[in-house]
Amino acid sequence: MPEVWFAVPGDPETRTGGYIYAKHLARALRTHGWTVHPVRLPDGFPRASLDDLAETRRLLAALPARACTLIDGLAFGAMPEGLLAGLNLDIVALVHHPLALETGLAPDQAADFARIERSALRFARAVIVTSPHTADVLAADYGVARDRIAVAVPGTDRRSRAKGTQPPSLLTVATVTPRKGHDVLVAALARIKDLAWTSCLAGSLTRAPACVADLRARIAANGIADRITLAGEVADDALAHLYRDADVFVLPSRYEGYGMVFADALAAGLPIVACAAGAVTGTVPGDAGVFVPVDDVAALADALRALLIDPNRRRGLADAAWAAGQQLPTWDRGAEIAAKTLAA
Repeated sequence: MPEVWFAVPGDPETRTGGYIYAKHLARALRTHGWTVHPVRLPDGFPRASLDDLAETRRLLAALPARACTLIDGLAFGAMPEGLLAGLNLDIVALVHHPLALETGLAPDQAADFARIERSALRFARAVIVTSPHTADVLAADYGVARDRIAVAVPGTDRRSRAKGTQPPSLLTVATVTPRKGHDVLVAALARIKDLAWTSCLAGSLTRAPACVADLRARIAANGIADRITLAGEVADDALAHLYRDADVFVLPSRYEGYGMVFADALAAGLPIVACAAGAVTGTVPGDAGVFVPVDDVAALADALRALLIDPNRRRGLADAAWAAGQQLPTWDRGAEIAAKTLAA
């Protein structure tokens, strides 16, 4: 039976896209006959302390010689050459998107992340990415040969079709961090106060406290606190109900390496409003969504207004979303690609 040691930083039960992907991938690999040994790396990644790096080196050095080791990119991309050099492991990296592309980094921080990740990737025998877009970025900007990259797109669970509510409900599913663009969304919602709508923002409120405080202040300042629900993290059953009861999915993220929540919205047959950023336009078909420029409040407000006042247009986008959602890959397909890469 083939074995893989799967190294992921922090709490594996964290409800963000990267952790959800890792959890599903591990489960699917097991169904394909692999023994998956979890390795919990320190919580501090990607901004790991010296102690975190020393502990990571100790954990990886303790694995069996030439062990097939899959390392999540949240940690791998921040591992300096001194940590990786001399490890007698068969390393495969799992990259959701390069760390340097996270919103809010100072230019010198982004440059440091890019330099370290570019160096780290030289120590990986192969690289698994979650979208063709990320494969293109690694090949163009990080010097990774195409024949070392495997694309294993996240799987999408089937959902019941959204039914909507009255007044129309706008759903956003994303951890509240600068990259996700909640500030732009609130500014856009303030411009359409004359219309009937409610908004639910589901996603962790604990990973970026300053960003959350700023978001609350913006909501209050715009006088729309009674129409917006900050739901925090929600369990799978509750999230399924949110998708079912929504009329439009909106997330003006500034960058996405894939965007699993967009696939979930397609699976629920929801029209989508998003930014043309990163892999989003490769995930969401053009006939199922409306794309606006990053950080363009006016364009986002206009797109939402157009959908809210025109139920026929919403219905057309919803039909296309539902059709696309039925064609999305399963987790088994991603596991097949990952297993082939790990076994090569």
